[in-house]
Amino acid sequence: MYVVESKGGAIACMLLALFFLGTWPAVMTLLERRGRLPQHTYLDYSITNLLAAVIIAFTFGEIGKSTHEAPNFSTQLSQLSDNWPSVMFAMAGGVVLSLGNLSTQYAWAFVGLSVTEVITASITVVIGTTLNYFLDDKINNAKILFPGVGCFLIAVCLASAVHSSNADDNRAKLSCLPSDDKHRSVAADITQSGEAFPVKERKAKFGTADFLVELENRRAIKVFGKSTLIGLAITFFAGLCFSLFSPAFNLASNDQWHTLKKGVPNLVVYTAFFWFSVSCFVLAIILNVTFLYYPVLDLPRSSLKAYINDWNGRGWALLAGLLCGFGNGLQFMGGQAAGYAAADAVQALPLVSTFWGILLFGEYRKSSRRTYVFLASMLLMFIVAVAVLMASAGHRK
Repeated sequence: MYVVESKGGAIACMLLALFFLGTWPAVMTLLERRGRLPQHTYLDYSITNLLAAVIIAFTFGEIGKSTHEAPNFSTQLSQLSDNWPSVMFAMAGGVVLSLGNLSTQYAWAFVGLSVTEVITASITVVIGTTLNYFLDDKINNAKILFPGVGCFLIAVCLASAVHSSNADDNRAKLSCLPSDDKHRSVAADITQSGEAFPVKERKAKFGTADFLVELENRRAIKVFGKSTLIGLAITFFAGLCFSLFSPAFNLASNDQWHTLKKGVPNLVVYTAFFWFSVSCFVLAIILNVTFLYYPVLDLPRSSLKAYINDWNGRGWALLAGLLCGFGNGLQFMGGQAAGYAAADAVQALPLVSTFWGILLFGEYRKSSRRTYVFLASMLLMFIVAVAVLMASAGHRK
């Protein structure tokens, strides 16, 4: 079993995880904006998300000689009768992560990629990092850690200002359009089964009122005329779920509550991650198959047959699952070495998501100078926050 032992190795894992975990939401958002049903996308995503955990388990988890204190993945997999309490903690973490990820794919449409990620990340840091700090027996430097948490909170306030300012900019743009133009259709063909076909030619430029109308007509989840409180409620629920999955995984791999019998080794990070991903997968399949036939938020009804035949954007959805799976795995590998509180530095993922939002989706294009000032301040504070949290990293004995 490969073990990350150095502080530098742990930080490298966290930085790579930060990139992966900040990129997969952008891929999912891209598909929703192209008109693909989120149920179809999430089913594809769930398959490769589990596949990533299996690949990590049978590679890193099998490197080196297996010992009683640090068994390899395959060895520990056969010891379920002894370590089932820790397995339950790992699976509980997978359940709350699945609920959080499922919720955010609907929240992205209502409040935007950047704001959704900022709110969920902030809740995760404030609650999850505090829990992990005490679960890890305070191995992180509190004098550095909690100022880092404070930096996240400041970034959240700036993100709220960005959202408010940008919303004002969009309202000003739309107010210049004739009322009939706000409801016109665009060159996108959405079938009753939920399959979407790309727009052949983009007529509107990023940041214009025409672009906002074009986007609304093309996307799968319609948001015009709906209260943003729906999206905010979903976002806060997702943040609460995200704040619990890392502490649950921490309990699974370190047994701070002494649920295992004497002499039974703790779950290695790869075994815990495998069971974590299995429960995440099972719940995602159950919920999304249900949503095919009983959709929410006025989405069109679909079916398993329609999902299987929907190849539009499937490759991107499968890529998103791999990115999320490997990102979570790297976060846990780094957290096991340097402390899960420090590993929560990956919650600076809105830094990456905002970059993709600007590059791919034209977010904040043609916005006011005030919006740009708030945006630059938010990104700067996130950079400071992730650096401070990583500097607080300790070393697990």
